[in-house]
Formats: sequence, C-alpha cells, structure tokens
Amino acid sequence: MPGSPRFLTLADVAEVLNTSSAQVYALVRRGDLPAIKIGGRGQWRVESEQLESFIQRMYAQTRTFVDEHPFVEADQPEA
Repeated sequence: MPGSPRFLTLADVAEVLNTSSAQVYALVRRGDLPAIKIGGRGQWRVESEQLESFIQRMYAQTRTFVDEHPFVEADQPEA
C-alpha cells in the first residue's frame, strides 16, 4: 500500500477488507492477522505489511481450495 500509514486501526483494516471491525478483531485475536497493542488503553494496530501478507495468504488458501474443489456445473444455484 504505497503512501499509506505504517500502522492501521482495526476500523481501517475493516474498510480495506470490506468487512466489520468485529470480524477484524476476531482475526487478530485468533492470531490469523498479526497486530500489536499500543497505549494505555491497549488499542490494536495492524502493520500495513502484515495486512498485505494476510491478503496474499488468503489468496493462496483460496487457490488451494479451488484446486482441491473444482467447479462442477451441478454446483451452480438454480435461477
């Protein structure tokens, strides 16, 4: 993410991923998305590079899933 700040709030990450802050918090707490806690109130921050790495891992997992579960015409929902 050229030109973006080094650290992002969970709300910022949620916006990038087009999901909720609660979902991002769950990703962080499960250890799926590395983050740090800063300040006296322990606010979470995700490093931009970690977010990009997470996105690349998700693409790789999706590729593996698609390779292992090929699309079959019967999988299509009925119109």
